[in-house]
Amino acid sequence: MIDSILQTAVANALKKLYGIDAVSESIVLQKTKKEFVGDFTIVVYPFVKQARKSPEAVANELGAAVKEAVPQIVDFNVIKGFLNFSVSDSYWLDFANQVADDDRYGIKTAKDDEAPVVIEFSSPNTNKPLHLGHIRNNLLGWSVSQLLAANGRNVKKVNLVNDRGIHICKSMLAWMRYGNGETPETSGMKGDHLVGKYYVEFDKHYKEEVKGLMSKGIEEEQAKREAPLMVEAQQMLKRWEDGDKEVRDLWEKMNSWVYAGFDETYRKMGVSFDKIYYESNTYLLGKELVQKGLDMGVLFRKEDGSVWCDLTDAGLDQKLLLRKDGTSVYMTQDLGTALLRQKEFGADQLIYVVGNEQDYHFQVLKIVLGRLGFDWADKVYHLSYGMVELPNGKMKSREGTVVDADDLIAEMEATAEEMCRDRGKNDELSAEEQKELYHTLALGALKYFILKVDPTKTMLFNPAESIDFNGNTGPFIQYTHARIRSIVRKAIGEKGIELAQPCKAVTVNDKEREVIKLLHDMPSTVEQAAAAYSPAMIANYSYELAKAFNSFYQDTPILRESDPERMRFLVRLCNSVAFGLKNMMSILGIEVPERM
Repeated sequence: MIDSILQTAVANALKKLYGIDAVSESIVLQKTKKEFVGDFTIVVYPFVKQARKSPEAVANELGAAVKEAVPQIVDFNVIKGFLNFSVSDSYWLDFANQVADDDRYGIKTAKDDEAPVVIEFSSPNTNKPLHLGHIRNNLLGWSVSQLLAANGRNVKKVNLVNDRGIHICKSMLAWMRYGNGETPETSGMKGDHLVGKYYVEFDKHYKEEVKGLMSKGIEEEQAKREAPLMVEAQQMLKRWEDGDKEVRDLWEKMNSWVYAGFDETYRKMGVSFDKIYYESNTYLLGKELVQKGLDMGVLFRKEDGSVWCDLTDAGLDQKLLLRKDGTSVYMTQDLGTALLRQKEFGADQLIYVVGNEQDYHFQVLKIVLGRLGFDWADKVYHLSYGMVELPNGKMKSREGTVVDADDLIAEMEATAEEMCRDRGKNDELSAEEQKELYHTLALGALKYFILKVDPTKTMLFNPAESIDFNGNTGPFIQYTHARIRSIVRKAIGEKGIELAQPCKAVTVNDKEREVIKLLHDMPSTVEQAAAAYSPAMIANYSYELAKAFNSFYQDTPILRESDPERMRFLVRLCNSVAFGLKNMMSILGIEVPERM
């Protein structure tokens, strides 16, 4: 690739001209800004002091040396301390020929024999269905997994289901009190939606009890603790941890409803896992680690029997690890799960995709694991992301103000169908093909809209904006791919174009060169995005590639080109863009249709 050739040539020139030792990989190449002439730019200011010359002099001397050493460089120019190189058309044509037949271009092969990156995402609670917040988590976790794999990493996708705890007991207790034996079959509801209904029901009655206690003069915090429903839920949790058969049987029944519902939603989203862990199977190992910490003296027990870790020397506070009644907290099971996971996978890295409201939690997890003597604690990495908000504000599960994932997907499928019918984009498809297309477009819109935003930022989700066929959206890129595939089919079927042979010398114009240069950027974009754990970089790159292609397509009558060799070059270039878009969108978990 010309960028690595340039880096090496500049490093050699620096050594020869000024005696400066520079590692070629450290030479920073930038794309030349559009207002200047050139393809690649090097900023020479870092070398000026050692060279003892002006920035312009250093740039001109480096430019002349590199041009002489690299035949692909046809010219250079200097703007103050910026050295701009122009690459020959023959290089861009050779590159276009190299990638035209590579349907895996930009994607490295994962090395399955290396220590894996274990990435945890989803991590739902079994007291409610997956909602919009879970969608961002799942899509981000899946996409980062695909991104790391595309960069050659061995990736294992895992899910930790929070299937026990006080929140689960709330749904169970409310179902016992107010459910009258209702089941998914009798209600016609998905199991996760049914259980979520009773989580909301608990909160409604609990608030009434708190209000009643406060009317008797009891302070709010005390009323919240002493409300009969909350007391009974806590007793139920203790009975669960003690193995009470009645509680355990109800727990298993209601969780089975939820798992069936989760599986259906995961299928709709196109998400799957290599392994699923359950908190009910890991919290006991966590309790053993807490006891180990007590024995080691790195944890302490308070007078009420609760166990804590003092983190004040790390600039934090004291963290609860076991309640006074001996029941565990989230940190307890996370300690156990981390140890179990590391033993099973021997991971090179343990990545947790969890919202930024849990930043403190993962700071603590890493520190406590280290204090317990695990030298792999520094492999823990919290991929923190911002929350998803709606135009009317935040969502609250207990108040029933969430947007369920299933409902959102159904709504977007309906919108995709309406837009396709209005634009006449499905007339040639069968009913089954149309249904599949609507789902593909709906998921493409949803995934792209969420993933194009930097993960660290809080985002506002607007379904109407996400499914537009114009602008920086998934459907725009999907439609671009379908358009390209139509061109290629017509070129082969109607024009008899043979794509297998490389093209001979043809003239490459500015818009074609821009498309080729963007294709050239694809491998480095994947590397940079993987290093930053940022699918947003892939999404926005895909948009730039689709946009550049459409600009080229509008100015170029591809199938009316009179020169057969040039037509073949144009069609092969189209084919390369189709491969590139398909590969980049696959990293985002988005399918691109062959026809629209």
